[in-house]
Amino acid sequence: MKQNHGTNPRSEREKQMLERLRRRPDLWARFEAILALTEVEGGAWRTADQVEELLVEEVRRLGSETMHQWAAQAEERTASELAAAHPRASVRKKKR
Repeated sequence: MKQNHGTNPRSEREKQMLERLRRRPDLWARFEAILALTEVEGGAWRTADQVEELLVEEVRRLGSETMHQWAAQAEERTASELAAAHPRASVRKKKR
């Protein structure tokens, strides 16, 4: 019988995924909503078309949230790089 002396790669991946999701509660909620659609327990019965429609909407929300978070990180990264490259530059916010 083969003994596993190292860490379980699957377990490590699961830990990393959970930690990443904890840092992004909005994405966590989207994944929970998608998983909830796969569970057919009690409640109202839905047709395949209804489930598909709900799934498409959740995936759209997931995509939107993902892009929003990506853009925010890209903006922060760019601002940090510009500040490091040009420390004397001043940042002005656009007036509304």
